[in-house]
Amino acid sequence: MADVFGQCDSRFSAVRDIFADNLASGADLGASFALTINGEMVIDLWGGYLDEAQVEPWQEDTIVNVWSTTKTMSFLCVLLLADRGLLDFDDAVAQYWPEFAQNGKENVKIWHLMNHAAGLSGMDKIMTPDQMYDWEMMVSLLAAQAPWWPPGSATGYHAITQGYLLGELVRRITGKTMGTFFQEEIATPLDADFFIGVPDSEFSRIGKLVPFEGGAAPSAEAGTIAARTFSSPFAPAAHSWTPGWRRAEIPAANGHGNARSVAKLQAPLACKGSAFGVKLFSQDTAESVMKPRISGTDLVLGVPLSFGLGFGLNSEAMPLSPNKNACYWGGWGGSVILVDQDAALSLSFVMNKMHDSVVGDPRSLKLIQAVYNAL
Repeated sequence: MADVFGQCDSRFSAVRDIFADNLASGADLGASFALTINGEMVIDLWGGYLDEAQVEPWQEDTIVNVWSTTKTMSFLCVLLLADRGLLDFDDAVAQYWPEFAQNGKENVKIWHLMNHAAGLSGMDKIMTPDQMYDWEMMVSLLAAQAPWWPPGSATGYHAITQGYLLGELVRRITGKTMGTFFQEEIATPLDADFFIGVPDSEFSRIGKLVPFEGGAAPSAEAGTIAARTFSSPFAPAAHSWTPGWRRAEIPAANGHGNARSVAKLQAPLACKGSAFGVKLFSQDTAESVMKPRISGTDLVLGVPLSFGLGFGLNSEAMPLSPNKNACYWGGWGGSVILVDQDAALSLSFVMNKMHDSVVGDPRSLKLIQAVYNAL
């Protein structure tokens, strides 16, 4: 069994064993897992290595790119603005971002952006990875683009574009970039080690992701909405190693953290507004996340999904929790966050060895199941 570090409440010894087995078997190279219950950290584990030669160990303060698990941090930012009365999810996006009302998008609502229903899952123009760092260009192109399907009629996973859309909404309302607003209003109050746009001073702690063979975009039939989505904007997995990617703010994909910080950041949502001594938002705002807004087979991912506000909802098609009021999202390659308001828990798995998966990963599923078995 591999060496595992950190703390684990004795009730969850089976979780620790599974975590260690994943490292020992090679399913994981380096990883972290965390669980909060009632706003307290009850599991905080890490172990394994940062390099394939297994020389450099994963440290307590190691952070890695978590891909789309980053999206859940952008959701917190927008929820916070709603809680403060600065937006309503049924408002038109163009009310705050007038240039967005081009090419038939004047009635696109904020909840459409939250739930991948705006029809802007990809971009007409093929963008290079470096062009993704140009915020003004990205949001201007998205504002001008026509939707690929009638907004609000269906979901189609906005793999990269969602971060620009929500980030520009936050910038229009607050005058701050998503990364700055997140850091000042959420991460710093919760003392959570997570960045959307990593300062150079933290680069030495970043563990490089280890892509699956190829590290290419998910495959899809040519010409489909899925294929168009994954072709632009897109950055190959190894691009996450570059300084430019680390510094940029790409709120749908380039957040850096570990399981401890991800679980801690979502604990207030799990506890209906407050955790770790921080009141983030009201109970009503927290509970609004769990109310279904749109469901059906996603046009990009090709699987049945149900969305509340941003997060995917626990459902028969995606049964991650035995409880009704639970939601989740994950990142390309395997990272995940699960929030369960009925059990007042948040749990997260963050790793450096990517598996070829966009939806679901057996490593985290085993850990989640072990948590609920223990409870």
